[in-house]
Amino acid sequence: MRNLHFRRAARASVLGTAALIAALSLTACQSDSAAPAAYDAEAPAPQKPADGASAAPASDTAPASDTADGKETAGDAGTSGSGSGSESAKGSGSTAEQQRSSTSLPTCTGENTKLTITSVQRPVNHMLLTVTNTGSKACNAFYYPVLRFGEAQSVPPVVEDSKPQAVVTVAPGQSAYAGVMTSSANGSGSGTGGYSTQDLSVGFLDAESESAGAMVNVPLSKDVYVDSTLTVTYWQTEMDDALTY
Repeated sequence: MRNLHFRRAARASVLGTAALIAALSLTACQSDSAAPAAYDAEAPAPQKPADGASAAPASDTAPASDTADGKETAGDAGTSGSGSGSESAKGSGSTAEQQRSSTSLPTCTGENTKLTITSVQRPVNHMLLTVTNTGSKACNAFYYPVLRFGEAQSVPPVVEDSKPQAVVTVAPGQSAYAGVMTSSANGSGSGTGGYSTQDLSVGFLDAESESAGAMVNVPLSKDVYVDSTLTVTYWQTEMDDALTY
């Protein structure tokens, strides 16, 4: 009986020990399985500041870019508006000034100009009359010069085809020109009172086609023969234009 009791006690002890070992093993397993769960739950925490940190520069950068674009646009608009306005004002002012200037300019006369006349080789029997502005302001050479060769009782007619599109304005120190055909090249006007002379007087016309100032004596270097075909052109800005007719 004693041996039976000892064996039962030993078996109980073994079973108790096994139960204790099993309990300890179960506890250890539970502890091991809980540890990864706790890590996973805390893992996102350090990632939030990381996300926030990357988002902050993006937020800071975006407004800076918008502000820069805004400034650039405003600057461009201001510059463009200022420029166009300035050019417009300048252009209109220049046009108005030109209009005022054209109506307020004096008439070219013997008081503010110098007259010279020279013979030319081509066309034949032609002379070039030059008026040079000796004043300090531009002047208008209206219509055509009034010529009187010698003791002529009338002035020569003007070549209407030579009429320019606008009044010829002569700036200080600059010149305008008129062509003079003294006689016909084929002699057709020689039998109608042609004559030779060294005297020439030139007069100017105003905007109303009235005489402007006194006649000016223009010296001739030699006798000039004139006949009934004597004509003169309108004042021209170019020498070649004056000698075309």
